[in-house]
Amino acid sequence: MPDTLISVENVTKTYRRGSVEIPVLNKINLDIGRGEFLALMGPSGSGKTTLLNLIAGIDRPTSGRIEIDGKNISKLSEKALASWRARNIGFIFQLYNLIPVLTAAENVELPLLLTHLSKKKRMEHVHTALSVVGLEDRMGHYPRQLSGGQEQRVAIARAIVTDPAVLVADEPTGDLDAQSAEEILDLLKRLNQEFEKTIVMVTHDPNASSHAHSVIHLEKGVLKGIGGAYEVPAAHN
Repeated sequence: MPDTLISVENVTKTYRRGSVEIPVLNKINLDIGRGEFLALMGPSGSGKTTLLNLIAGIDRPTSGRIEIDGKNISKLSEKALASWRARNIGFIFQLYNLIPVLTAAENVELPLLLTHLSKKKRMEHVHTALSVVGLEDRMGHYPRQLSGGQEQRVAIARAIVTDPAVLVADEPTGDLDAQSAEEILDLLKRLNQEFEKTIVMVTHDPNASSHAHSVIHLEKGVLKGIGGAYEVPAAHN
């Protein structure tokens, strides 16, 4: 049996604006295998980021269920969901969301402040994460002292410092020049292959999507595939 890590079952998402209901996702069915690198594409407003946020536990579906590693996250309380998210999901954004008054090391350490690790252990994890992204020599630098590509590397180190099972990336190369973008995509590919991170990446860039194992398309809230559902292969060599 294929090892499915993420299962999205008949998920619909609507938002309310006054008395008007705005449909965003319509009966999405999607299985993502452990160790998969999936690119999610589609025009602006197609629901890509909404689906990513649902998988990451930032938002909740209006109906349907989302199961990750056997846990139905759709039914968790807000407190339980926040705790689950902190342990299991690493976030990578287009704009790096680094805190300018903190050093690279301090930015990477932030997710660990929610754990019971000692300061010494936290810094060991921080050093490891920054070494993985090739910035162990920039630990004391502030964001303003780094290039855009280096800032995104710090953001990726922050995303992996808790060793999450899943990385969600929303247009991770959207604010970078071509060379920096390629370096970030190579890093994501390495995290997937060497560290077996399952990655779900929203992108509008065909070059970025070419680094993924699988590409799916969203159009007006519907996955383009057989019967409106798309199942991603759950295992790769």
